[in-house]
Amino acid sequence: MSVSKLPPPERVGSFSEKWPPKPTWKAPDDVPDLTGQIFLVTGGNVGIGRETCRVLVARNAKVYLATRSEERARIAIDDICKSTGKSNIHFLKIDLADLASVRKAAEEYMSLEQELHVLINNAGVLYSPGIGPQTAQGYDVQFGVHVLGAEPFSSFTFAAFAYEIEFLGHYFLTLLLMPTLLRTAKGEVSGKPTLVRVVSVSSDAHEMTAPKEGIVWDSLKKGDAALPARKKLTGTRLYGQSKLGMVLISSELARRYGDQGVVAISLHPGGVKSELLRHLHPIIAWIVEKIRIYPVSLGVITSLYAATSEAALEMNGEYLTAWARRQVPSKHAQNPELREMLWKWCEEQVSGF
Repeated sequence: MSVSKLPPPERVGSFSEKWPPKPTWKAPDDVPDLTGQIFLVTGGNVGIGRETCRVLVARNAKVYLATRSEERARIAIDDICKSTGKSNIHFLKIDLADLASVRKAAEEYMSLEQELHVLINNAGVLYSPGIGPQTAQGYDVQFGVHVLGAEPFSSFTFAAFAYEIEFLGHYFLTLLLMPTLLRTAKGEVSGKPTLVRVVSVSSDAHEMTAPKEGIVWDSLKKGDAALPARKKLTGTRLYGQSKLGMVLISSELARRYGDQGVVAISLHPGGVKSELLRHLHPIIAWIVEKIRIYPVSLGVITSLYAATSEAALEMNGEYLTAWARRQVPSKHAQNPELREMLWKWCEEQVSGF
């Protein structure tokens, strides 16, 4: 299977996307038994990530919770074990802001497991103030965490950097784990070929707040060379750009690996209460929470639908919105040339790591 063969999705209106109707697919009720499946979830210690791990463990999956802070991960793991009465969840240390750490995490996982059924690229940051500290390799944090694969810090300098790392770090992690995903898809270990999944948590911000150009390449330069472009864009645009990057990379994954048994889906989880709001001004955060924020129990639905439902196996290369509905992504997200350019840019950035 290469890309989705379903009829094109109908456009979900902006109002319905922000204030979605009651879900028709529910979590945990509609999540199937996952015995024998292995999941890796980045950013699984808080928010949607933690609740995703909780449901997966409850449904008998083996879960690796990948995050930077072991202390916070252990707190989350203890909480999940107590609430589910099950213990098949394990900590995997990863700092998505450091490509060397991403490689080390992938190598650690591959030393422990021969298979991986589902990778959920969940970790991210929201509207960090300004444009601040950079990743270990000097990238914008947002782009690095969401796409390349870095985890956030804080402060104005950090904002642009955090967004860049968001998708570059996740791209690198996915690339490093691809041999394991493909081996699982072929059934080389189990003897049973199966479809595997890469689920990337993006946002409707990929359309709402991304730059009008889609990707501002000057903002993706290393170090101080990118500061003028990052300052001009501000944290909001950089966040939208990073989320656009997540959708583009997911679509390219679908194109490149779909015929080898990989199902790649990106999604908007909905407006969900989480620690990502910590970077907003308190007054703005309060307003957003009152008019558009839903509980995490709803926010996990779309991720879990993409990661576990039988129906989602037919949706390779698609973009979903709350709650578990097919959606048409932005025009930039549908641009095959932009998709390929970003993939090649990511390849260049991770070369040597």
